[in-house]
Formats: sequence, C-alpha cells, structure tokens
Amino acid sequence: MNITINDQLRAFVDPLSAIEYEALERSLLAEGCRDALVLWRDVLIDGHNRYEICRRHDIPFRTVHNNNFESIEDVMLWMIDNHLARRSVSDFQRGMLALKKKEIVTARMAQQMADEPPVPNPDDMDTRPPPPWNTREEVAKAARVSSNTISQIERIQKAATPQLVEAVRSGTISINAAANVASLPQEAQIAAVAGGRKELQQAARQVREQKAAAKPKKFGPDGEPIDEKAALKAEIAALKDRMATLLTENEILKQKLANNAA
Repeated sequence: MNITINDQLRAFVDPLSAIEYEALERSLLAEGCRDALVLWRDVLIDGHNRYEICRRHDIPFRTVHNNNFESIEDVMLWMIDNHLARRSVSDFQRGMLALKKKEIVTARMAQQMADEPPVPNPDDMDTRPPPPWNTREEVAKAARVSSNTISQIERIQKAATPQLVEAVRSGTISINAAANVASLPQEAQIAAVAGGRKELQQAARQVREQKAAAKPKKFGPDGEPIDEKAALKAEIAALKDRMATLLTENEILKQKLANNAA
C-alpha cells in the first residue's frame, strides 16, 4: 500500500514526548494497532506516530479512507478540529491550532470575496452577519481558553524564537511567562531558554517589572498615587459585602412571601 506523508499536514501533529512515545510503542507492541489509520486518497491524515512505529516493527495496521475533502485546506480544517477535540492537547497547542484555523478560514473568505465580489446593498449592511472567526473571542472559545491567553499565544507566535516556542510546548515555561520573554531580543530569549526553567522565570519577572515601572501611575483626588492592587482588593471586598447584603435581603423577602402564603 502506498501511503504518502504530507509534511505540511504532519506539522499539525505535535511530536510526542519521549515518555509518551515509549508508552505508545509499548502499547502497539503488546496489543497491536487497534485503531485504523485515516487516509485522504493516499495521504495520511490521522495516525502519524502509529504509522511510524508500526513500520519500524512490522506491526500490521488497517486503513480507512475519508475522501470527502475537496482540497488540502479542507483536510487541514478536519485535522485541526480533530485535535481540538482531544483532551490530551495542551492549552498552547489548542491555541496554536485555533489560530491556524482562523488563518485558513480568513484566507478562504478573502479568496471567495475576490472570486465573487458581493453586490453592495445599503439596505442590508446593518443586518449582514459578521464573518466567522472574526474575533479573538471566537478563536478562544474554539480553543477552550481565555481571549487573554489567545492574545499571549499570538505574541509568542509572532516574536518568540523556536527555542522559546519549544519551551512552552514542552511545559518548561507557562504561556503567560513566555509571552513576556518573547518581548526580549532573540539572543536574550535563546540565553534564557538555555539557562533552564529558573532563568526563564527570572527573565519573565524582569520583563513584568520593567512594564510595571514604565506604566504611568494613577493619582487620586488628593494627589496621592493609587495602589492599583490595593484598590482592586478594596473593590472586590466591597462587591462581596454588597452580594452578602443582597442575599440576606433576598432571604428576608422569601420568608415574608412564605408567611403571607401561609
């Protein structure tokens, strides 16, 4: 059987860690390849790691075809949705996949608009629905992360070195910390990654401190600088007090209604 590996599609599948790869290999050797590999025509679109291990150890495997796709972009979108549904995929991986889906959908819409420009109609301009995947919130919802996390992943995607991206992917550094480190020059990013987890955390902390120092201070009516953290804590405490008061009033009203009904 002729099975083709498309490097562009293969890139959607994050490499397994050494421990994960060894566990999969042990499972395949002990139990065989129970799940069929999925092909589009002769291109492998699901089961890349299993295929590699099965070929190396001459483990028999089955294949199924999904030829419902009209283009490589359709296959990409299917693969992205397939990976987004898996619980084992990390927040960073889901964010990267969702951003890739946005890129494909946006490019496809732009091409469609170029091929078939819509006829302007002033009457329906206000009622026309926005294009899909038009906001960061939609991308975040698909990735099951916050819009702030998607914003941080976008910063990593644009400015991080391959070494820093790999550190996030492997869990050596958090998305939030990596987004801060990504603002450093490439040489500094590479040096921080080479220094390990503590060096990365220190670099991220220094960036946060520099940003905080550069941020203009807010002043109260008396001209004194406002401690924003303390102000937020005070606001939260006030909201909690208000909530407690409303709950108490609600219970009193319920009791009155119960008494009147009796």
